[in-house]
Amino acid sequence: MEKFKFLEDIATADIAFQAYGKTLEELFQNAALAVSESMVNTKQIKGKVKKELSFTADTLDNLLFDFLSEIIFLKDSDGLLFSQFDLTITENKTKKLKAVLHGEPLNPQKQELRADVKAVTLHMFEIKKTAKGFEAMVILDI
Repeated sequence: MEKFKFLEDIATADIAFQAYGKTLEELFQNAALAVSESMVNTKQIKGKVKKELSFTADTLDNLLFDFLSEIIFLKDSDGLLFSQFDLTITENKTKKLKAVLHGEPLNPQKQELRADVKAVTLHMFEIKKTAKGFEAMVILDI
């Protein structure tokens, strides 16, 4: 199963992708990887820095939106890029995500930087259950 695919014809001035996963954790990991891959060649990012995050939301859509937004925020505020995501999601009345992100500081001399992603948009944003697991549609503002 592919992790994600970029969609060229959805958003001309932005970056659109679909992420896939057999489980919610795998879906969130692959969506996070797609966001990171939009910003940098993730094969060049080593796990030198570890960042622990936790989120609570009323829906899975909001949980994914907040998580992906935080990855962009950490690039802008702390200059950190990530390539590996260890996640646990629990679903009760509220949805909870605990994540450990592995990455390193942004370094244009050593990393192939791609788009400067500004934000996750709500346009066409969704998570849906499929026969193979889960799928998410995401558009990033650049």
